[in-house]
Amino acid sequence: MKSNQMEASMEAHTHQEMKVFSLSSNEPLAEKIAEHLGVELGKLTVEKFSDGELHVSIEESIRGDEIFIIQSTSAPVNDHLMELLILVDALRRASAGTINVVMPYYGYARQDRKARSREPITAKVVANLLENVGVDRMLTLDLHAAQIQGFFDIPVDHLLGAALLANYFLDNDLKGKDVVVVSPDHGGVTRARKLAEFLKSPLAIVDKRRPKANVAEVMNIIGDVEGKTCILIDDMIDTAGTITAAASALKDLGAEKVYASGTHAVLSGPAIERLEESVIEECVITDSIYLPEEKRIDKIVQVSVAGLVGDAISRIHQNASVSPLFEDKYEGKQ
Repeated sequence: MKSNQMEASMEAHTHQEMKVFSLSSNEPLAEKIAEHLGVELGKLTVEKFSDGELHVSIEESIRGDEIFIIQSTSAPVNDHLMELLILVDALRRASAGTINVVMPYYGYARQDRKARSREPITAKVVANLLENVGVDRMLTLDLHAAQIQGFFDIPVDHLLGAALLANYFLDNDLKGKDVVVVSPDHGGVTRARKLAEFLKSPLAIVDKRRPKANVAEVMNIIGDVEGKTCILIDDMIDTAGTITAAASALKDLGAEKVYASGTHAVLSGPAIERLEESVIEECVITDSIYLPEEKRIDKIVQVSVAGLVGDAISRIHQNASVSPLFEDKYEGKQ
């Protein structure tokens, strides 16, 4: 009896109509995802009152539908987070069947633990807000700390961008023993090792000390980089201080060329100026965060996560396994 009820529930879920909505953080990515899925973006309006309050209105019926909301919580982080919470509330009150949040970039992820006394764990606060407002499932990409998945009591699909970045370097023949993949710190070794496996290249680690937030001091390089082409990889590039300092240290130790890569291009403050003046040949990033025209310098190369995210959405909607998207050979449409 219980088995029959479960099968009936799964069948009902599969027959829900899928609708994809985009809020304002990254509409170009949302359009690519919708195109990949072969659907039109849902109709809604986002307005801001003169005092800064946000108002979101859904312009079509969504009763009983399976909803996917595309929204990175990038700058302005608080506005984009509030937009998301308000839309989820509106969807719930309009009798949406299932609400899935697709958050390519999860803001506040760096505040994932108490580093000092009397500090908040803001990544958990965001998780609580999303759950309490009525989100049924989360889909995200390269969390700053993987344990954030455990902050949720709803399903969280955590996609990885390493394969997409690897495809770019493979297409440009940057692989093998003449290439060294470099982690800019000890915390990123797992990510760097994954890219090194894709490229069949050795691994090196930058041993650094961070005296305060957004300030990094390079101390030592663990590994052989002399005469090699080095590829630095991080989950995000914010002020670019870490990545450019690491690139200079690699050059000082005899690296022939240095490339940088990262999933999330936060690129705040002096980041663009630092990248332009750095020894980095190219900085390869994804479009998980919208990159305005003034930040699109010649050194920056973008690869799209639309195919990967679109495939994940399709599998979730069909009640199919998302696991194949974590395989090393993922080559989804870009």
